[in-house]
Amino acid sequence: MQRERAFRHVCGFAAEAGLHGADVEVNITLKQGADDGHGDHVHSEGKDTSGSLSCLRQASGHAMPRSRLPVLLLLLMIIACTGAVMATEPVASSAQASLLRNRMPHERPWLMVIGTPHLANHGLDVVNLQVDDVMTPARQAEIEAIVTALAGFAPTRVVVEHPVSDQSGLDARYADYRAGRYTLGRSEVDQIGLRLAARLGLPRVDAGDWNGMPPGDIASMDWDAYARRTGKQARVAAMRDPRGAEGAVPAGVALADVLARINAPAALAERHRRYYDYAMLGDDVEAPGANWMANWHGRNLRIFARLVRLAEGPQERVLVVYGAGHAPLLRQFAEQSGAFLVVDPVPYLRAAAGP
Repeated sequence: MQRERAFRHVCGFAAEAGLHGADVEVNITLKQGADDGHGDHVHSEGKDTSGSLSCLRQASGHAMPRSRLPVLLLLLMIIACTGAVMATEPVASSAQASLLRNRMPHERPWLMVIGTPHLANHGLDVVNLQVDDVMTPARQAEIEAIVTALAGFAPTRVVVEHPVSDQSGLDARYADYRAGRYTLGRSEVDQIGLRLAARLGLPRVDAGDWNGMPPGDIASMDWDAYARRTGKQARVAAMRDPRGAEGAVPAGVALADVLARINAPAALAERHRRYYDYAMLGDDVEAPGANWMANWHGRNLRIFARLVRLAEGPQERVLVVYGAGHAPLLRQFAEQSGAFLVVDPVPYLRAAAGP
């Protein structure tokens, strides 16, 4: 157990050092692990039978770049003394130990966030992007490939954009699907979330969403009404223009390619920047855009807190399937809080897309 904690400790340092992303998966193997078909070993629980460390394994299976070898050597030196250091760590109070800021890397669950366009084209977003019909045989084959690739992450939980208040409804839907009484709908909740959980034999799909009435006066957040009243309709129209926004899935473009592109770090940052324009809808007296942004951050913080509560320990591997607009904040909160070890989904999605 002490060596297991030491391994996770070092792998956490690797994650914080930036040795993860599109080219590196931060992971460990404590005994002979199962290969996911892409050269990565999934996390194995149990006693240490091999003592192997694979937290710096390239997703491509190629050798570590020469420029990163010094960092790897440093981490291997750290592991030699980590057990001794951990043995002398003072025992914190239960209240202190429960704080996210005190969570050590070896205590953090794993988290993968998949930002996705809304496959059912529900048209309820501020910027709505069109997605080709996912029910055609070709699209169904693509989704099967995506689910197969994501199963290689070996999630212990799948969390979807569905109201927490209706967990019982989601439970019934998932049970009916597993029993052959329900046909999957077009949404990513069904097509990716339910399908993946059933493939893995998970007992449930977890609802993660809250989108209720925010605190305060709703009129104080109505930036659309403010723009109409103050002659800023052209600015709002430009903000809502879907041209140039990533996430549309036109005919002939593979869904896995789109998902890999919109979940890349540069795309996440570009998508997040768009929200700051809403904060500028206001003046020194009224600030409906900033108020709306406060509610947007508040909603995502509630989703993040739900993810923390769901992950019951460092052995958890949580896969989140959510609207693409949420992905930048959910990843940011997970990384900056130290609550999770965040795994980049892009290598898995690229594997699904094929050569």
